[in-house]
Amino acid sequence: MTDELTPDQVESGGRAAAFFDLDKTLMAGSSGMQFARVAARQGIVGRRQLARWAVEHLRYRLRGTTDERTAEVLRVARELITGVPALKIARMGPEVMADILPRVYPQMLAEVHAHQDAGRPTFIVSAAGNEVVESLARVLGMDGGIGTSYEVDAAGNFTGRLAGPFVYGPGKVEAMESFAAAQGIDLAASYAYSDALSDLPMLRAVGNPVAVNPDPPLGAIAREEGWQVLRFERLGRRLLAVFVTVLATAAGLTASRASKARRARAAAPRAGRLLRR
Repeated sequence: MTDELTPDQVESGGRAAAFFDLDKTLMAGSSGMQFARVAARQGIVGRRQLARWAVEHLRYRLRGTTDERTAEVLRVARELITGVPALKIARMGPEVMADILPRVYPQMLAEVHAHQDAGRPTFIVSAAGNEVVESLARVLGMDGGIGTSYEVDAAGNFTGRLAGPFVYGPGKVEAMESFAAAQGIDLAASYAYSDALSDLPMLRAVGNPVAVNPDPPLGAIAREEGWQVLRFERLGRRLLAVFVTVLATAAGLTASRASKARRARAAAPRAGRLLRR
């Protein structure tokens, strides 16, 4: 985390920063899915729930998500961690990082480094757990992370309740504004990167919004507003290529079978004539 500025620096307008959403922005797919896989290995998440989340994760990568789906995932996640020792979750951190780091986009790391070279501090702002967000920010050499915190009781177990705002949608703006005030950040001069329409409040909270692998609704808004757009998510194109290949193969097999059937029908009369002779 960066040092706080003096009152004079804050009054002078502070400094610009760059805020990065995590899922489908800094990394391919969802950090929550990587956490869920590790949690399944620890017996916290069942196989059926993991399978349901895997399907949801594929849908998310292809089409984005909705507020309703996000709320449902949060509800189930809060139920699953209720009563789980915070220490057990903390000890999963290295495994979760090992799964997340290979999915970080090199193009986005270049963006992070460009801002740092220009003197702008960089932060992750995500609905993911605060421990994951802060740990990833440290590993990537960023200046800090702002994630969702969960309440821990006196016995050191998660209660299933939030210990602050859900850092999603308007909650991201609330967290960013509080953080910016404390750190002397001028949001009007700052940058924000995200992929989803749900982060429209976050993008509008800064002077320089950037849409990264945007879902269709956000992509349309970015075009209308003239925002910078970065695209390098290839899963959809890969799946489309596979689908086209499967269709072409199926069409080829169908044509081959039809050709064989025509040849067989054509040969049948000749065979009949030979037998009659």
